[in-house]
Amino acid sequence: MQLAADANVLLSAVLGGRAKAVLSHPNIDSVFTTAATFGEVNDYALVLARKKQIPVATVMLAVTTLPITLIEPQEYSGSMARAKRLIEKRDADDVELLALAIHLKIPVWSNDNDFQGTGVEWYTTAQLLRILEERRS
Repeated sequence: MQLAADANVLLSAVLGGRAKAVLSHPNIDSVFTTAATFGEVNDYALVLARKKQIPVATVMLAVTTLPITLIEPQEYSGSMARAKRLIEKRDADDVELLALAIHLKIPVWSNDNDFQGTGVEWYTTAQLLRILEERRS
């Protein structure tokens, strides 16, 4: 399974949340994200490190070792107009990730329900864990 990951699930993985189990699951082939989304992860990782009193260096190391592939905007630029129409009014920060998912024809992985009703498959971490466990059985 391939996924386009949102910042919230990547941050959860960095902090040791349930998203980490998705990233390390054998049925997950590839996880992609945009440079903009990864920038969000970097920005919020610093805030979360301070808030949770975790050394910033530890959190940043975890961010840099996430098993994800960054995709540059020129790769999915042809899907940007459609993505803007579908999601920009709900959350402009999610336009690029949706464009990436449309371009690659893969589901979005996010705990943010802004992707609901976009016509693109969308899974939360809890949904993915259930699906992956069912496939393992």
